[in-house]
Amino acid sequence: MLESVNKFFNHPGVRRVFLRLRYVLAVALLALIVYHARREWLWPALAISLAGELVQVWAFAALVKNDMLTARGPYVLVRNPMYLGRFVMMLGIVLLPGNPYIAGAFAVIYYFYMYNRVAREERRLDPLLGEPYLAYCRRTNRFLPTLSRVTDPNLRFFSWEVLVRNNGQWNLLGTLVAYALIAAYVLYRH
Repeated sequence: MLESVNKFFNHPGVRRVFLRLRYVLAVALLALIVYHARREWLWPALAISLAGELVQVWAFAALVKNDMLTARGPYVLVRNPMYLGRFVMMLGIVLLPGNPYIAGAFAVIYYFYMYNRVAREERRLDPLLGEPYLAYCRRTNRFLPTLSRVTDPNLRFFSWEVLVRNNGQWNLLGTLVAYALIAAYVLYRH
């Protein structure tokens, strides 16, 4: 069963179709979720989403893509903070209708997406970054933060220059604008 699910998430045709339709699907799902959003879930959902967005912004402010091993900022605690932050950010949105089944389905689907996407990335990074990357993988968990590393001084790394180079400011702005629109709709609809 799991092998079939993983094959689906790694199928080139499925990935190609999803890549082409991802924005249309995202907008349609977001509209459906917001339409069914419950006012009492707005502020908890916003808080959860913002926590996830802050992790993503921190990851954007630390990541040097493909040139060197990034083991600073949130990458000290977890190898994939961007995906973890995105999960938490999107979980906040998915919680808006207050339906645990939707949240559970999202968590399962996102897990398989993240697991398979990260496995593909790791296969690409291994030959690119070599032994330092393998050593990093041995000491840092893939998805769950390695809390024993919270005293590492590299954890405090944050660079505005790196954030801007990675276009992280646009990710933050997009999230804030989206939530402003969601809040306006949820608070002021009849």
